[in-house]
Amino acid sequence: MNPNILIPIGVVIVIGAIILISLYFSKKAVIKRKLKKAIVKRISDFVSGDIAKVVGKVEYIGEPLIAPLSGRRCAYYYVLVEQQVSTGKSSHWNTIIEEEVGGKFVIRDGRHCAHIDSTNVKSVLVEDRQYKSGYGHDATAELERYLNAHGQKSEGTFGWNKTIRYKEGVLEEGELIAAMGRGEWKNADQGQLPDNYDRVLAITSTETEPVYLSDDPETVRTTYSDLNL
Repeated sequence: MNPNILIPIGVVIVIGAIILISLYFSKKAVIKRKLKKAIVKRISDFVSGDIAKVVGKVEYIGEPLIAPLSGRRCAYYYVLVEQQVSTGKSSHWNTIIEEEVGGKFVIRDGRHCAHIDSTNVKSVLVEDRQYKSGYGHDATAELERYLNAHGQKSEGTFGWNKTIRYKEGVLEEGELIAAMGRGEWKNADQGQLPDNYDRVLAITSTETEPVYLSDDPETVRTTYSDLNL
């Protein structure tokens, strides 16, 4: 084979390998693998100190959050905003805002509930709202307000629109989700929950791992079926 052909083939192979490795070790891929491989338990089967995954439906406690881009009521939201940056003949997307915010909520499995501690969470949420702004397409008032609140704006030099894409995922009431962490049984007052919740399983992070949270069907579908929730 011509040596001159081997060089571009080798470059393509290396680039392909880099892309595959980056996808495999991406934040989303790592979280999904952890949740898919985790030991799964019904909430009622947890013993305090167990580290496992639970699956249940979202239930608000008090007033829900309002998702900043779509205005939806939710228990938790994730927003990713990226700007397209050109470098010579190529371009890439640069993250300018990445935000996760959790409210107060539980997930219910029949008569039992688990309260998710949102202080240390890594999530993979289905990004079912996506928006764009750029040339000939101004950012909406809602998008502009969100950008401004984070020290950003949709326009650049001379008032030209930047090319920006916005993604949002939320956990809504009644939605089926998976959560993995350390479980600890607590009375409602210990968890600062309403009295009607009685005993609740508190799902918290461990010394080395955060709480993993997802509504991605790959993380909940088979588990939900297996447990017959």
